[in-house]
Amino acid sequence: MSLAAIELSGVNKWFGDFHVLKDINLTVETGEKVVICGPSGSGKSTVVRCINRLEEHQKGVIKLDGVELTNDPRSMASIQGEVGMVFQQFNLFPHLSVLDNLTLGPMKARGLNRSDAETKARHYLERVRIPDQADKKPGQLSGGQQQRVAIARSLCMEPKALLFDEPTSALDPEMISEVLDVMVELAQEGMTMVVVTHEMGFARKVADKMVFMDEGEIVETAPPEAFFGNPKTDRCRDFLGKILQH
Repeated sequence: MSLAAIELSGVNKWFGDFHVLKDINLTVETGEKVVICGPSGSGKSTVVRCINRLEEHQKGVIKLDGVELTNDPRSMASIQGEVGMVFQQFNLFPHLSVLDNLTLGPMKARGLNRSDAETKARHYLERVRIPDQADKKPGQLSGGQQQRVAIARSLCMEPKALLFDEPTSALDPEMISEVLDVMVELAQEGMTMVVVTHEMGFARKVADKMVFMDEGEIVETAPPEAFFGNPKTDRCRDFLGKILQH
């Protein structure tokens, strides 16, 4: 039996006195697409930030490919680049060209030379359908293009899994689909994905598993058909009732 790509067992996190994650148990198999949804402040983003070590959990265990995340520098080094993260605000370096944004990680963390890093970067810019934007600065691109650059940057590290934290919430409506289309293609190619989003059409299309969070807890986990067709809890029904009206 192969190890789960990502496994959270009894994960708890506090910000001061605020108990933001309460006994989170979640398994993401290799190649599985998991969509996390729920109201604002429910802890969704904190879950993915803990998986990527942008936040530290105080209790419980998080494993990537069977290896526990700890503060040990070797543990940190082993996960660096194994998990890619795509943020709400693209987090690109504004003073660097698109190409330089993409080559920085592979050269620094993976030891690639400039030529190989550029070849890889151009391949992934092609992959997200903006090969002609390589020499521009991020500020010269639309929001949708910037987010696709951010996805390409993660792919350049050839991660085993990609985490998305509300990747379309900062975009104008007409740009959302161009980002979701790229994400759908990645899903269809078998990328392991954990996606925090309110885009329920996307969730229905790609998710293997839906996770509904509220007040720091996982309230419901189900395949999309059951989740959308027959939610088990009042909290989930209420949330879907509000979000699916839009």
